[in-house]
Amino acid sequence: MDTTTIERLNSINREFYRVTVQNFDESRGRFWPGWKQLMALPLVTALTQQHMADGNALRVLDLGCGNGRFGRFLGKHFALPVDYHGLDNNATLLERASEDLSGYPSLSVTLDLRDIVTDPPDKGVYDLVVLFGVVHHLPGAEYRQNLLGQLAERVDQGGVFVFTAWCFYEYERFREKIVPWPSELEHEQGDYLMDWRRGHEANSILRYCHYVDEAEQTRLTAATQLTEIASFRADGHTNDINRYSVLWRS
Repeated sequence: MDTTTIERLNSINREFYRVTVQNFDESRGRFWPGWKQLMALPLVTALTQQHMADGNALRVLDLGCGNGRFGRFLGKHFALPVDYHGLDNNATLLERASEDLSGYPSLSVTLDLRDIVTDPPDKGVYDLVVLFGVVHHLPGAEYRQNLLGQLAERVDQGGVFVFTAWCFYEYERFREKIVPWPSELEHEQGDYLMDWRRGHEANSILRYCHYVDEAEQTRLTAATQLTEIASFRADGHTNDINRYSVLWRS
């Protein structure tokens, strides 16, 4: 996929979140059940316990953090101090995150307005790097692999990198939201434009989403050059809408 198409698809999603930010924020308040499953994994538990024993804060990078709900999850369920660094390209969602995260004394919070599609982080190392609900918005197979390889470099020795793939195409209720792809716009297999009408019944709003199947998720995992320690599905009404890959830098 060429750079022009990547930029155009990314701009579609930036506009989507700009227009729907209020409705999107209101619908994204609950913690994902898969996060508890993630944090209960033996290696992740050992990582957090080691930081508690050493008295060191757990360094967390949340890419595409939105309204900061993963940070709130950490602040609510874990007593250990966390240096939480959230990145997102939507200023309104970051403002909401700043307000909500201020209520957790165990969190030291840094929030940056940054589009990881055009400007991925290139410095800093963390104990836990998470990419939740973002991969389906990354245009281009080659670009997704390259970006996940870059993001994995932000994981310190002994740290964990987690990314999820939204399995929307496997569910009829989401396939019903797919609209015809415009003929003038390049696309790859698994690329879709989806309709969103919540709060916008008169004028539908489109977002670009890519369906990552199991074979592609395996390729993305390989691109990180990290060791996979767990893979599972969780979340949603059926508790299987997201596919998690949990990776470790040994």
